[in-house]
Amino acid sequence: MRLFYAVFLPEDVRRALAAAQEKVSRYKGWKAVPPHQLHLTLLFLGERPEEDLEDLIALGHRLGRRVPPFWATLKGTGYFPNEGTPRVWFAKAEGEGFGLLAQDLRDGVREVLGEEALQAEGERAFKPHITLARRKAPAPRVPPVVFGLTWPVEAFALVRSELRPKGPVYTILERFPLRGEHGRAEEKVSGERPEDH
Repeated sequence: MRLFYAVFLPEDVRRALAAAQEKVSRYKGWKAVPPHQLHLTLLFLGERPEEDLEDLIALGHRLGRRVPPFWATLKGTGYFPNEGTPRVWFAKAEGEGFGLLAQDLRDGVREVLGEEALQAEGERAFKPHITLARRKAPAPRVPPVVFGLTWPVEAFALVRSELRPKGPVYTILERFPLRGEHGRAEEKVSGERPEDH
């Protein structure tokens, strides 16, 4: 199974990103990510055997109990790579919890499955972002978009990705509410309990 951990986005953030995606839709060389699939990848695991699922789910719940909900901010757009011909157009995200979750997931996977389980992720530094479109053919860069949106991050998920001719299909295998060290006593940033999402 092709697996990754990710944070999915609330509806208002998805709407804002979908509006920005219209800027590239006029260029045939760019292929936009469907709005319902927009997410921020915390750790990409690649192909993993089904017997790893139990450990990966247990790790997610363990970290969810430890990491509290946090605020995230959607900044502006950028390109990977920044110089030369871009392959990916993305939205930059900021939030203290993103780096913490990504590092804890990396450390946890290394501990329970071994170093080889991180080979798919490679040595890239973690940069929280949401992929908006991928370049499939020659196409120009689009002007930057600035968002300035803030939203509460209250859960993350373990996701299965199935590659299909029309694009990947994502299935959320398990959601992990962020509760922090104080469990349910931790007041949520949005005024609702994390497990409501």
